[in-house]
Amino acid sequence: MKRIILKVGGMSCQHCVKAVEQALSSLAGVQSVQVELANSRAILLCDENIFDIQNAEKAISEQGYEFMGLAE
Repeated sequence: MKRIILKVGGMSCQHCVKAVEQALSSLAGVQSVQVELANSRAILLCDENIFDIQNAEKAISEQGYEFMGLAE
């Protein structure tokens, strides 16, 4: 399992957090998701052999938020 941190823009409330969490949780290879509103990021624990970053970008965008790349 690998820890991946994504920067997510446009979140302003707990509803936003839940929408992003649900969207990312449904992706193949994702074991857990923790979205931090204050830090504008999503922390994923996933199987790097299955997880596809492009699917994560699409899932975030489809919820109306901005995928801003990988965080350190």
